[in-house]
Amino acid sequence: MIEDDFYCTIKLKHSGEEIFAKVAASEEEDRTMLIVSNPVCIEEIKMRGKTCGYKFEPWLKTTREDMFILKMDDVLTMSESDDIDLIVYYQDFIRRGQKGNRTRPNRQMGYISSVHEAKEVLEKIFKLDSYKS
Repeated sequence: MIEDDFYCTIKLKHSGEEIFAKVAASEEEDRTMLIVSNPVCIEEIKMRGKTCGYKFEPWLKTTREDMFILKMDDVLTMSESDDIDLIVYYQDFIRRGQKGNRTRPNRQMGYISSVHEAKEVLEKIFKLDSYKS
């Protein structure tokens, strides 16, 4: 049976990692499992000793999966979050990630052209030079 979802910080027993996610508990054959949705690692951004924001990163960076199952045996502790700011930042991060919203490179970032465009320009230059020789 799956319980209602809640936002939670989880400290993992073996690795010591701390993750934040939307979580639902599930009872399966005498054991409790956590269904963890879009887990992230969070780093506080501090200026002059005060927290002014958070940096979010996906917990697992090399997968597109968004749901994971944790055994309670792997959890050291967990704490339900009622920090509205943190939850809103988290939801925004997840929403932006799902849209695939990425910044397009521009000249200021060092972007000159695509490989295809550069290839065409170079082929024209070298074809023109070979006719002159």
